[in-house]
Amino acid sequence: MDILGIFGTLVGVVVVVGGITMSTGLRVVQQYEKGLVFRLGRVREVREPGLRMLIPFADKMRKVSTRIVTMPVPGQEGITRDNVTVRVDAVVYFRVVDPVQAVVEVQDYLFAIAQVAQTSLRSIIGKSELDDLLSNREQLNKGLELMIDSPALSWGVHIDRVEIKDVALPESLKRSMSRQAEAERERRARVITAEGELQASQKLADAGATMAAAPAALQLRLLQTVVEVAAEKNSTLVLPFPVELLRFLERWTPPEQAAAAPGPDTAAPDDAAETESDGPAGELESHPLLAEPELRTGATDVETAERDHPGD
Repeated sequence: MDILGIFGTLVGVVVVVGGITMSTGLRVVQQYEKGLVFRLGRVREVREPGLRMLIPFADKMRKVSTRIVTMPVPGQEGITRDNVTVRVDAVVYFRVVDPVQAVVEVQDYLFAIAQVAQTSLRSIIGKSELDDLLSNREQLNKGLELMIDSPALSWGVHIDRVEIKDVALPESLKRSMSRQAEAERERRARVITAEGELQASQKLADAGATMAAAPAALQLRLLQTVVEVAAEKNSTLVLPFPVELLRFLERWTPPEQAAAAPGPDTAAPDDAAETESDGPAGELESHPLLAEPELRTGATDVETAERDHPGD
């Protein structure tokens, strides 16, 4: 009985030790991970997701995530190519495509990617101008992605995307840019106003030429203006009587009515008689033949006076 008890005890100990050993050799690899197995310090294989068995005390597993990692790049100060001091921050999206290189080739691939991203961001700031940083970010993002992806390929890391988040400008530069934008908007407003005045003047010139060819159109336009002004009924309107309207009415008046109606230039009968009596006399007085005898009579009187009084 003692031997059977001792044997049973040994079997129980072996089972317990085996269970503990097996439990220490079991590993669970998640769906988004890859298991890198080191056997006695050497890389043996890469385990896929699932329940995996390792050799106890000989194998060690390091799990590497293959999900996309979002790494913010701290703001970096730099001087652009046009000598403007700015502060730029960015964000890097990357993932591990080769777990062996990511673990073996570099000590800490996360820290390495962060340092490369900061250095590349400072380099891209020095190569770019301020206008490119503000308005042409797509090209800068592509250039920054290539600069970071070049060393990262040898580390088993693929850079999916790099984006510049924000560009911090000095306050003095912000004020200058705001004044520049205001001046540009004011210039566009003045140009648009001048173009509108030019088009309006051209239309007014065309309308004036049309109304000059047809005077009745000017009168109709005047009457239309009067109607528009009088629509409110809150003011007194003084309308001058245009001479063109008299001419228009005179043109369309029948000849019989124009002959029967006395005009302002028609004189009274007495005045007409005086005009007729004064007319021939005035013409006789102004006739050169009638004025000549008077001149001759005057000359004869002078000659007679000289003969009578020679001494004078």
